[in-house]
Amino acid sequence: MKKTYAEEIVEEVRRDFAARREKRRALELQWRLNMNFLSGDQYCEITPTGDIDDYGKQYWWQCREVFNQIASVVETRLAKLARVKTGVAVRPASDDDGDVYAAKLSTQVLKAAEESADLARIINSASSWSEATGTCFIKVGWDAEAGRIVGVDKKGKALHEGDLTVTVVPPFEIFPDNLLAGELENCRSVIHAKAYHVDEVRNAWGVDVRGEDVNVFSLDSSPAESGNGYLHGVKGVNSSLASNHCVVLERYELPTRERPDGRLTIVAADKLLYDGDLPYINRKDGTRGYPFAAMRCLDKVGCVFGASVIERLIPLQRAYNDVRNRKHEYMNRLAMGVLAVEDGSVDRDILEEEGLAPGKVLVYRQGSEVPRMLDPGRIPSDFVNEEERLLSEFITVSGVSELSKYSQTYSSMSGTAISLLVEQDNTRLASTTGSLRECIKQVCYLILRAFKQFAGEKRFMRLAGDNGAMQLKCFSGSDLTADDLAFETDNELNDTLASRRNMVLQLVQLGILQGKDGGMSERNKSRVLELLGFGNWENAADIADCQRDAAIRENAAVKEGGKRPEITDVDDDNLHVEEHTKALLSDGLNARAKKALTEHVKEHKQRLLLSAATSTGEEGNGQE
Repeated sequence: MKKTYAEEIVEEVRRDFAARREKRRALELQWRLNMNFLSGDQYCEITPTGDIDDYGKQYWWQCREVFNQIASVVETRLAKLARVKTGVAVRPASDDDGDVYAAKLSTQVLKAAEESADLARIINSASSWSEATGTCFIKVGWDAEAGRIVGVDKKGKALHEGDLTVTVVPPFEIFPDNLLAGELENCRSVIHAKAYHVDEVRNAWGVDVRGEDVNVFSLDSSPAESGNGYLHGVKGVNSSLASNHCVVLERYELPTRERPDGRLTIVAADKLLYDGDLPYINRKDGTRGYPFAAMRCLDKVGCVFGASVIERLIPLQRAYNDVRNRKHEYMNRLAMGVLAVEDGSVDRDILEEEGLAPGKVLVYRQGSEVPRMLDPGRIPSDFVNEEERLLSEFITVSGVSELSKYSQTYSSMSGTAISLLVEQDNTRLASTTGSLRECIKQVCYLILRAFKQFAGEKRFMRLAGDNGAMQLKCFSGSDLTADDLAFETDNELNDTLASRRNMVLQLVQLGILQGKDGGMSERNKSRVLELLGFGNWENAADIADCQRDAAIRENAAVKEGGKRPEITDVDDDNLHVEEHTKALLSDGLNARAKKALTEHVKEHKQRLLLSAATSTGEEGNGQE
């Protein structure tokens, strides 16, 4: 029977997915091994058959305790990475009022979107995946069925304004066509494979698919039980089954000459859910691209996926467990002793079962040699030396010293020496924090591009101003810009909170934050208090900010309509003249708008002269 077009596409996508999964299997096994060691299941290994299995004891009496140093290293690294903030601002393309307003509006929309999507929590979750496996991805999309209800269609179905979706994508779900492409953007196509419940597929795409047991890590269909009574070897973090699920394959293909808008093909089980253009215009050249931002723990040269610091620590952790367990076995021999008896002189079964309890009466055969305890000697110093050497190697390989892991007091060290040690620890994290900051910037860029594409002509959002006051604003997608993003602060690991507070206090003492009159403005007071950790005490709108915003709105109105704005009694003439002059000096006004704004500035200056003359006359009358 001849296959339909949809069946051919489904078969081709599933065949492509199977080939990519097989190429990536070695990396996946390493990720699972890393997660097992992180969770404490450290007596496992990758078998020649391509799985992770537990290796048993050589003797029944062997100690197999786990002394997990990897977990403390990763927790310390995550605690430091959590200090990296998500504050990204949009810089204006020029000093034109329109560009300044677009950059300010885009920054406010970005901050509101970050709070709504809980981006800080998502970044922390992605950092955990990145530290465990070496790589994690964040997917930024748009859900047309989310957001507030704005109306109903002819069938009575609710219409939503749409909203942003930001999700964490573990590396187990990403299958690039070329593992050695270096960056995900260099791959011609990427498959995002995720296990969904069949009800979720029905709700999202309106298609009924057949459910099955899905392995949520390797995304393989689970084989049936063989009946031999054997269970999976590893009891720690491992592949887990999800029943009544199906694997949804989303294959993203970059634009080509034949398909200038790219291609997105979505397949679930044996059904074709979607086949069309890429949905998101999110590349800097205005074309469509992948909705993913990558985060890496450590870079692998020429590889899409990064490496985890756990990979380097696994041999040390195995050696450390062996040393500690052999040391404890030696101590058990010292405490319990090893009894030497002549063959047949005692009842061995009772002796092995009950041992040598305190006060025990030991009966032995008359005429035989008296049972005696063998001399175990002392614990060799090699155990202690090897244990200390392994701990120092943990510090060397991981870059996390005892100063960061433990709350020890270094009384013999000066404050400068301690600060240098802390700086060295943070320097070892420079590569990871750099990747984290680039990932945050890329996520923010994708967020702004999504709003620019799907916000429509009118969208209302509650945005925070410079002074923290909330206000309801209406904007369109064309008002936003995402051309130039920059972090509002330097790398947070470069300085501590205490040093930052000390720097702020020094700036206040030097008078750098003071105005022309020698005092500090309310805005600067609010920011200083916020930097010192007291929060934003000034929630009321600053009068100067309101005056500047009003002048900027007048500039925008003159630029669009060319009409001269009217002066009100509450206008601050000095601030308005300053903002209007900035607009006149920029290149964004035509001749008509410049003429109208120039006349408006003259009116403000006349009011200033009149006010000055009135003040002079009042002073003269007072002196008489």
